Amino acid sequence: MSYLEETYYYDHQSADIKNMIQEFDNEELTQKEKAVGLYLKVRDGWRYDPYHIRLKKEAYKASALVKRNSGHCLDKSIILIAGLRGLGIPARIHLAKVKNHIGVERLIEKIGTNELTPHGMINVFLNGKWLKASPAFNKELCEKCNVAPLEFNGEEDSMFQEFDNEGGAFMEYLEDYGHFEDVPYDFILNNIREHYGEIYNKYEGLKEIRL
Repeated sequence: MSYLEETYYYDHQSADIKNMIQEFDNEELTQKEKAVGLYLKVRDGWRYDPYHIRLKKEAYKASALVKRNSGHCLDKSIILIAGLRGLGIPARIHLAKVKNHIGVERLIEKIGTNELTPHGMINVFLNGKWLKASPAFNKELCEKCNVAPLEFNGEEDSMFQEFDNEGGAFMEYLEDYGHFEDVPYDFILNNIREHYGEIYNKYEGLKEIRL
């Protein structure tokens, strides 16, 4: 598996994805420069929104997600992977379960827990090695939460910030589900059903929900 293929979800030959990556489709840029630039564009170009949950497979297509101005960690990871593949850079999705220590009250009110799953991030292949990167939290949200924006230099892993600027707990990884060749729709849906059963049963059959 080269992790460059176009798939139903990573439809990087679509006009919308080509338009998104156009500024980086430049032979003068290195693969690392392209990856870092696109990471920052996705990180800050789509506002993080954990309260918008998608239940139908068509809602997870990169060309559909890129038309929005906000997205869940899964959404933003899918957009970034499609863009990277469109630039000829191998990329794949990586899923985990995380615990949020910021904004806990609203999360519990809306979702019933401050444990978020599946959390989406990416693996990108640069300079002969796989790197992890999470484009979920946009810069404005990080400033609001008093945490430094998560940077990516194309040489080291860039995962969630463990602490805020005051040293308080911010994000915690609870379980690693590993990486997948394509968007694992059935796994995601079963994960939502298992961890958020009340929400799933209430809205089953809908394409997406806004909590």
